[in-house]
Amino acid sequence: MRLWTLPALAIAALTLAPLAVVAASFLTPSGEWGHLSRYVLPEVTANTVWLVVVVGLSTLVLGAVAGWLTSVCEFPGRRLFSWALLLPLAMPGYVIAFALSGFFAYGAPLPSALRDLGLALPVPSAGVAAACCLSLTLYPYVYLLARQAFRTQGIASLEVAQSLGMSRARGFLRVALPLARPWLAAGVALVCMDTMADFGTVKVFNFDTYTTAIYGAWFELFSLSAALQMSVLLMLLVVVALSLERWARGSARYATSGRTQGSKRIALKGWHGLAATAFCGVLFTFAFALPAGQLLVWGVASLDGEFGARYLEYFRASLVLASLAAGIVTVLGLLLGYSERRAPGRLTAISARVATLGYALPGTVLAVAFFVVIAGLGHALTGIARWFTPGVTITLTGTLAVMLFAYAARFMAVAYGPLGSAFERITPRIDDAARGLGATGARLLTRVHIPILRGGIATAALLVFVDVMKELPITLITRPFNWDTLAVRVFNITVEGEWERAAIPAIAIVCAGLVPVLWLHRRTDDAGGH
Repeated sequence: MRLWTLPALAIAALTLAPLAVVAASFLTPSGEWGHLSRYVLPEVTANTVWLVVVVGLSTLVLGAVAGWLTSVCEFPGRRLFSWALLLPLAMPGYVIAFALSGFFAYGAPLPSALRDLGLALPVPSAGVAAACCLSLTLYPYVYLLARQAFRTQGIASLEVAQSLGMSRARGFLRVALPLARPWLAAGVALVCMDTMADFGTVKVFNFDTYTTAIYGAWFELFSLSAALQMSVLLMLLVVVALSLERWARGSARYATSGRTQGSKRIALKGWHGLAATAFCGVLFTFAFALPAGQLLVWGVASLDGEFGARYLEYFRASLVLASLAAGIVTVLGLLLGYSERRAPGRLTAISARVATLGYALPGTVLAVAFFVVIAGLGHALTGIARWFTPGVTITLTGTLAVMLFAYAARFMAVAYGPLGSAFERITPRIDDAARGLGATGARLLTRVHIPILRGGIATAALLVFVDVMKELPITLITRPFNWDTLAVRVFNITVEGEWERAAIPAIAIVCAGLVPVLWLHRRTDDAGGH
C-alpha cells in the first residue's frame, strides 16, 4: 500500500464510522421500537415515498421544460430567465415554505382581496404544500443539468428528427429527451436525495417524514437507539433511490460530434413565445420573486424591533461555523484528490467513492450517528487519560467537533467535485517537469498543484460555505448549548409561527447563497457558450 493511500482511507473513515454505528444499532433492541413500528413507521414511510415521487416527477417536468426553452429556443426574456431560474438555489426550502405560507395566509392581502370578490384560494394539504415548496426549491438541479444536455445537443438532433417526418413536439419527446436522459436522471437523483434529507420544509407544514420521526425519537422520546434504527430504514430508501437512478441511466453512453455552441436557436413567435415567457415567468415568480418579496416586506416591518446585538451573535456564529467547515472540508477534498493522483489504484478509488457518499445521507442520520461516534471517542480518551490523571473526564459531545465531523462527511462530495475536475486538467507532463526540478511529495502539491487549482479551491470552499449556512438538521441536532446560527434562529421562530421575525435571518441566508449561484451560472455559461 502506497503512502498517499492513507489520507484517502482516513477521509473515507469519516463516512464509514457513522454508517457502522447506524448498522450496529439493530444489535441493541429499543423499547420504543414496537410502538414506532406499529404507529409511526407506516405513516412516515408512506409520506416519505409519496413526497419523493411527487417532487421527483415535478422537478423533472419543470427543470426539463425550462432547460429546453432557455438553451435551445429564443423567446422574449430568454436571457433574463436563463440565469434568473437558478436563483432558487440560494433559498433554502424552509425559507420558501414559510414565506409562501405567509403570502397565501388567510389574512394576507391577496386572499383577502379575492374573498372580497367572492373568490377563495384552495387550501392544500400539508403534504401537497410541502411537495410544492420542495419542487420550487429543487427544480434548479434538474434545470442546470438539462441546460447542459440540451445545449450540447443543439438543434441538430431535432432537425434530423424533423427530416424523418416527426413534428417538433414529437422530436423533442422521442429524440431530445432520451438523449438527455443521463443528465436528467442525475438531476432527479439529487432532488430525491435532498427530498429525503429535508427537515425544515416538512417541519413547517407538520408533515411527518423519516427526518422528523428521527428528530422526534431523539428529542421527544429521548431514545437514541430508536433514532438510529429509523436511520437505517431511511438509509435503505436512499440506497433504493440510488439503485433506481443507476438502473434508469443504464449502460448507455451519449456523445455528440462537432461543435454545437454556434447552433442557431428555435425562434418561438406569436403565442408560442408568449407561452414560453409565461411559463418561465410564473416559475420564477413562485420560486423566488414572491418569497423574496415577502421576506423583504417582513424584514422592513420587523427591522426596528427584531434586529439587535443578538443578531450579530447569530451572524458571527454562522460565519465562524461556515468558514471553519469550508476550510476543513476543502483541505480534506484537496488531500483526497491528491491521493488519487499520487496513488492511483483500486483501493484509493474505492476510498474516494466511499468518502463522497455522505452527501447521499440525510443530515439527521449523520448527526445522530456522529453523536454516538464522538461520545464513544470521548469515553475512550477518558479511559486513557485516567491512567495518568485519575478522575479526569474528557467530553467531546456538545462541542463543535461533532458538527464539524458531520459537515465533513456530508459535504465532502461538494468540495471533491470541483477539485477532482480541476486535478484532471493538470497533465502528467507538469508533474514530470516539477519532479525534474526537485519538487516531490508535499512540495509538489503546495508549489505546483495548488497555484493551478486556485479556481477549483475557491469554488469548493464557496459551495461548502453556502451549504453549511443553509444546513439545518445537523446544526440543530449537534450544536453546542446556546450556539444558535441563522438557520437555527429561522427554525425556532417559524416553529412558533412568528414568520415576520424570521425574515431578517432568512434574508441573510439567501444573500449568502446568491454569490455562488451567480458564480455557478457564469462558469456554466463560459463552459457551454451562448
